[in-house]
Amino acid sequence: MKRVVLTLVFYLALLWLGSMLLLGSLASLLLLVVPRRWREPFMREMAGRTFQLFLWGCERGGIMELDLTALDALQGERGLIIVANHPSMIDVFLIVSRVRQCICLMKSSLGGNLFLGIGSRLAGYIPNRHVEVMIRQATQAVAQGEVLLIFPEGTRTERPPLDALKPGAALIARRAQVPLQTVVLERRSDYLTKGWPIWRPPVFPMRFQARLGPRLQPEASVPATVTRLHAVLLKELADAPASRPA
Repeated sequence: MKRVVLTLVFYLALLWLGSMLLLGSLASLLLLVVPRRWREPFMREMAGRTFQLFLWGCERGGIMELDLTALDALQGERGLIIVANHPSMIDVFLIVSRVRQCICLMKSSLGGNLFLGIGSRLAGYIPNRHVEVMIRQATQAVAQGEVLLIFPEGTRTERPPLDALKPGAALIARRAQVPLQTVVLERRSDYLTKGWPIWRPPVFPMRFQARLGPRLQPEASVPATVTRLHAVLLKELADAPASRPA
């Protein structure tokens, strides 16, 4: 009986999230006339608060257990790249709900998404359609003091605990001369991992935790930075017993 109740809560939460994102996207169209310097920070804040509200509702409904308090230390940071492992599609929600002013690198296909496209564009998130343009825009943003969120695996982890890393984060850090703050996402749920559809209910409760790893300065070369970053994330994940499916 408990499983039936939690599954109902799960579907209601998805409906609630979809409604918030859709209505928010439509309402945000009014901000097209607002200058970017005011519009983008406002939209990032609203995105973070929407994700935070959704996660809070999931906790209250008993379908999630979260420990994200470590991320609060990153509020107010300037000129920083957050690099995290990426086991699940929900990872963006976990981080942005706590570090609301960060800029995300996003898949260009999301630009046409009815629920996420409008808001992400108005928030100034950077699409990956043209890699050189993406690198240039991201470098300029962090050099000007913005906080950038990157999942250096490039997609959700296919071979746990960690796939090979793309060089983008290391290249941006080297060009902008800003540090890389590692974030380790631990889970006891397979929900929204590679190949898991959003409507398929998992085992409840889903458990997610975020903790801060070492902060790294870029090495003299991009490959050296990638190698060191990969080694650090692997070590941190090896020390994370919670990073196993339920």
